[in-house]
Amino acid sequence: MPNLDERGHLLTEQANPKSQHLDQLTTLELVDLFNQEDTRTIEAIAQAREPLATAIDLTAKALRQGGRLFYIGAGTSGRLGVLDAAECPPTFCSHPEQVQGILAGGTEALVRSSEGLEDRADDGAAAIDNRQITMLDVVVGITAGGTTPYVHGALQAARQQRATTIFIACVPADQVSAQVDVDIRLLVGPEVLAGSTRLKAGTVTKLALNILSTGVMVQLGKVYGNRMVDVAVTNKKLHDRALRILQDLTDLSREEAGHLLEQSDRSVKLALLMHWTGLGKEAGDQLLADHQGNLRKAVSAVNK
Repeated sequence: MPNLDERGHLLTEQANPKSQHLDQLTTLELVDLFNQEDTRTIEAIAQAREPLATAIDLTAKALRQGGRLFYIGAGTSGRLGVLDAAECPPTFCSHPEQVQGILAGGTEALVRSSEGLEDRADDGAAAIDNRQITMLDVVVGITAGGTTPYVHGALQAARQQRATTIFIACVPADQVSAQVDVDIRLLVGPEVLAGSTRLKAGTVTKLALNILSTGVMVQLGKVYGNRMVDVAVTNKKLHDRALRILQDLTDLSREEAGHLLEQSDRSVKLALLMHWTGLGKEAGDQLLADHQGNLRKAVSAVNK
């Protein structure tokens, strides 16, 4: 567990020399400064490309074997994990339990700050225990400054259960170490507003989680080309998107695509398989199941 008595040396706590006169800038100068500093987020992702790729591979392997992905954090870091988890079911039609976000303070902390709860390492460990995490699961601890006891307690408990552990922080490893399987450091430098890690640190964390969850779902066969063929058709916007995917990938009219979509119980992936192979719904469902939901592999099996 990191030393919490003094955090001034942490990269995320330092004052940014470029913004030392922040309160004296014109509004346009302030906007330009933020824009300039935010370019650091792209550089940080590029520097972390290899551990990010490793995290994707390990997580996809775990989920393929029936495991689950958990994000755990406090404050902004925890909220970003909850957000990414919540967006997986509508985007990829994943089961809500497959990707979960754990936030110190629970649901109430989503809309009302409860930062004091991050100091409780035992609460993080209890969260792992409550979800019965096993060696099949993946636990991603997110903490911008790297020191959050809640996150470290959770990761330690997850390691005891032999789960795969991933650490995401915005400070270098020589400032805060972590005993994990994958260590992702997103080094964006000091914030424009000193210590306010909802800024660059929050932005780069969102970028990393976007890449992680999307990369995992691509490997799980929930994407065909660059189309979300497992999209959950639950509202007018997503219904329109489903129809456009079918039209773009086939020679069908919008009306024909709509008919095919209904025949497949509003499953874009199944609709495409039925159209490309001539199989009925039940046979198509079985073929997809035989290939772990991978549309490309299922189509190739028929067209050998």
